[in-house]
Amino acid sequence: MTSAHAPLFSATCAFLPEGASADLAPLQAVIFDWAGTLVDFGSLAPTQIFVEAFATFGVHITLAQARGPMGLSKWQHIHQLLQAPAIHAQWLSVFGKAPEDADVDAVYARFMPLQIAKVGEFSAPIAGAAEVLQWLRRQGLRTGSCSGYPRVVLDKLLPQAAEAGVAPEHVVAGDELAAGARPGPFMALANVLALAVTDVRACVKVDDTVPGIEEGRNAGMWTVGLSLSGNEVGYSLEEYAQAPAEEVAARIAAAENKLRLAGAHYVVQGVRELPAVLLEIAAQMRAGVKP
Repeated sequence: MTSAHAPLFSATCAFLPEGASADLAPLQAVIFDWAGTLVDFGSLAPTQIFVEAFATFGVHITLAQARGPMGLSKWQHIHQLLQAPAIHAQWLSVFGKAPEDADVDAVYARFMPLQIAKVGEFSAPIAGAAEVLQWLRRQGLRTGSCSGYPRVVLDKLLPQAAEAGVAPEHVVAGDELAAGARPGPFMALANVLALAVTDVRACVKVDDTVPGIEEGRNAGMWTVGLSLSGNEVGYSLEEYAQAPAEEVAARIAAAENKLRLAGAHYVVQGVRELPAVLLEIAAQMRAGVKP
């Protein structure tokens, strides 16, 4: 079926600026999220698995409910879902008691094998991701990344993404910092240390979720939200191709508003639009503007 709206994610990236590296001074690094940002258009992998994991406990959640806390570490995500009134009430009805941390552990233990088994099915790069990473390297910027996925899931995802050209220099998993994960600044700051960045204000955090934007703001970085490709809009590529133009526009507008309210300095529809934003941020910095 032909889309009712113009395609926004073509296979080419002819839009990429070819200016000299000085155009991006004094920026030093860009730190990316993974699902919904670099890979997995629509951030589908974790969403469906949450639904399946809860169903094994006799608790039925919708895809929209599953998306709610996206961006948190997966244990925290499950904890937040169990606090949602409708899901909390279901759990109470099924088990006769309110959910506790041990119940979060149980759902997490059920979630993890499903996620590990299926994450590779959702490793396809979002259009422009590989080309943008290559462009950043040519411009001399460092590239980092972090994810709500635990390391065992990333270990399945990263090799397949790398084969498709998506391989930032550093990756931090959602379960490997004692200090905690999003919306705290810790994963973003771990990238700063690993990449030897000398000023957090010279970093840009790129993410499709509210906790991911808050992470970047809490770290003192510039932040760029991604609307269409990520969790807040939530289309698969097939759903996007078939959706009515009015529905697409409404979803994008709602996503942009949510990301801006979270503190995003800029919001674009996908990663392939990032180079032009980075050029603007660099010009703002040279004019004395700070994040």
